[in-house]
Amino acid sequence: MTLDDSTKRALPWLVAIAFFMQTLDGTILNTALPAMARDLGESPLRMQSVVIAYMLTVALLIPASGWLADRFGTRRMFVTAILLFSLGSLLCALSRALPQLVAARVVQGIGGALLLPIGRLAILRGFPRSELLKALAFVTIPGLLGPLVGPTLGGWLVEVATWHWVFLINLPVGLLGIVFSLRFMPDMRGAGGRFDWPGFVLFSLGLVLVSLALQGLGEHAISVAASILMLVAGLAAVIGYWLHAARAPQPLFSLALFQIPTFSIGIAGNLFSRLGSGAMPFLMPLFLQVGLGYAPATAGMSMIPTALGAMLCKTFAPQVIARFGYRLVLSSNTLLLGLMIASFALIGHDAPHLLILAMLGVFGVINSLQFTAMNTLTLGDLDDVNASSGNSLLSVVMQLSMSLGVAAGAALLVAFTGAASVAQGTETLQAFHATFLCVGLLSAVAACIFLQLGRGEAPGGKPSVLDES
Repeated sequence: MTLDDSTKRALPWLVAIAFFMQTLDGTILNTALPAMARDLGESPLRMQSVVIAYMLTVALLIPASGWLADRFGTRRMFVTAILLFSLGSLLCALSRALPQLVAARVVQGIGGALLLPIGRLAILRGFPRSELLKALAFVTIPGLLGPLVGPTLGGWLVEVATWHWVFLINLPVGLLGIVFSLRFMPDMRGAGGRFDWPGFVLFSLGLVLVSLALQGLGEHAISVAASILMLVAGLAAVIGYWLHAARAPQPLFSLALFQIPTFSIGIAGNLFSRLGSGAMPFLMPLFLQVGLGYAPATAGMSMIPTALGAMLCKTFAPQVIARFGYRLVLSSNTLLLGLMIASFALIGHDAPHLLILAMLGVFGVINSLQFTAMNTLTLGDLDDVNASSGNSLLSVVMQLSMSLGVAAGAALLVAFTGAASVAQGTETLQAFHATFLCVGLLSAVAACIFLQLGRGEAPGGKPSVLDES
């Protein structure tokens, strides 16, 4: 489809704003969790379901985004995504209890799951190859600004207004997005091939049941018997999908992907090393506010060095990977990532604020290098036939791993506090320290996965820093 000049100028802006909405929402919320917990009568250490509900919903619906765009058109589905995301934001702001808030986050997650994939698809189909890299690079810039602005804005809104504005701020942006989408989003439709609904149901059911079972076992929110039952049923659904994919002519995710060594190692490494990376945005604002007694705005501003470190890493990550190779970079950097997370166990009430800022900046650099190397390793050897399926599976694994990281971090925190309520003082600080040590260990052991790479083994693609989310 050939785009006119005005649409070619406006479309990257439209997708970039949608990406900014999504990344802002993912970072603005964490700083506001303690204030939300107080208002809802919950412990801030038990608010992880608000984060997990969104991530898990996004992970489940990403595989269906391309088919929905082909079937109903990019314009209709993009507008629908913004509507659902905005509606979910409004319902979040109106929530008066934790279950209502979790349900509203599911609605928000349905919209969030469709926003970026459909926007990217429109750019991929609307721009010639010679202009594609520039357009995609422009779209990812707001993705860097979201983590930079989100925590600070969330903390400031909590102090000057209420936590409800963390969600209400999405509404005017969503309204503008709908207006511009109706004007500038092209209505593209694909071949609309047959979607693997049986595989989608089995895969989704497996992810949901396993995630809920692990969360239940960690938090004791449901009985151990029910958690074990869900875990067994979830594993059965995953095995059922595996058997289905081996026979289906066009499975949701082809098993042929796992015959590519770099893809297999990259997917496994993503799943386990992102546990720590996923837990940190949830744990750190809680640690600063509940553990160290920082004000919400101060805690939010303290997260800025992490985003700045990630941006700095983009300037040299490809050169580092090219110089030392994937095996050395990923195995050593994964260990560094685990040690960096564990090092926050050394931070006490008397720790200088500048030291914490410096540590968060170093964490941002290490974390960004990890994402860049893993993503390029995973996708670099995929051919045109497997590129779409492989990229979709990677996106699912990233969201799933981050949600499991939040669940693991929260479960450890609750276990170490030994009580549902927050005990302010030394006991709470020690619980955070023990949690950081355990989460750091979880990340560090993933280095064993990357050691399975052969010496000098590398994907065909060059290291890319366009997307590390």
